[in-house]
Amino acid sequence: MKVAVYGAAGHTARFVVAELLRRGHAPVAIGRNESTLAAAVSAYGGAVERRVAGLDSPNSLDRALAGTGAVIHCAGPFLDTAEPLIEAALRTRVHYFDLTAEQGSARSTLARFDAAARERGISVVPAAGFYGGFGDLLATAAMHGMPRADRIEIAIALDSWWPTNGTRRTGERNTIPRVVYSDGRLEPLQSPQTKSWNFPEPFGPQDVLEVPLTETVLIAHHLPVREVRNFINQTPLRDLDNPATPGPVAVDERGRSNQHFLIDVAAWNERGAEERRITAAGRDIYAVTAPIVAEAVDRVCVGRQARAGAFALGQLVDARDLLEALAGLGDIVVASAPPW
Repeated sequence: MKVAVYGAAGHTARFVVAELLRRGHAPVAIGRNESTLAAAVSAYGGAVERRVAGLDSPNSLDRALAGTGAVIHCAGPFLDTAEPLIEAALRTRVHYFDLTAEQGSARSTLARFDAAARERGISVVPAAGFYGGFGDLLATAAMHGMPRADRIEIAIALDSWWPTNGTRRTGERNTIPRVVYSDGRLEPLQSPQTKSWNFPEPFGPQDVLEVPLTETVLIAHHLPVREVRNFINQTPLRDLDNPATPGPVAVDERGRSNQHFLIDVAAWNERGAEERRITAAGRDIYAVTAPIVAEAVDRVCVGRQARAGAFALGQLVDARDLLEALAGLGDIVVASAPPW
């Protein structure tokens, strides 16, 4: 199947293109500059088709998406870029996935494009990468068989964060106040919590700061929970705040950096009478985004799990099955308590 990748010259998009090829798809690399695109996919010879299109040119976007089954949008800041590409996907009836960590973008996509996606018969899925979709999958799996939860907490530990240029641009652009989910509604974060979180090894106890990202928006969209809180350990936040921190450097044949991550998700119900816990560990938050979103595309477009509308990733696919598939590929290690 032809799968369009918009922003294909970017760091994360290169992992996405490679993953699509590995799965037997025909990636269509789309971007604004032909020479930049050519350089980005030169290693694949003629295996990757290139198409030039700008987000300010609806006609060029429609031509670029023609004949594809899905588009994976990798070019943030998504507060600026998501809307024109979703509109092109609607016009061309192409399933849409993006990788935003921006709460404002994910909220807008879910609220504004659900009706139009239902009318056009496509799935629109924001935040289908490491930030957002991955945590939503873990929370959805943890709550399997649990009628409701009083509270879900997601804690992310990174041993370092070497931000890409795209991550830095998005941080500068994303000035919309963050929201938390409390008492069944999204509301502005007033005072971020700080506390110690006892992560599994190799991280162990870590000081964490409340940093709500798209996980909060996705979980609130479809899971029966009263409160959602999202934390990140302090080490990568210091890296991100330091303008001198370099970008990621490849250390293996797949182009992955030596960054390691762990996500720990806990769900409680009825005043803590029942607790569910699930963790996932792996390498390189940018690289692992590729198999996450590619598995989603396979289920929607190849496995025929598509539904018309705008969805959180955990709402659209079988979360446990997708996580097991990722674990089977060796991209993550998953542990849960109690077992699934």
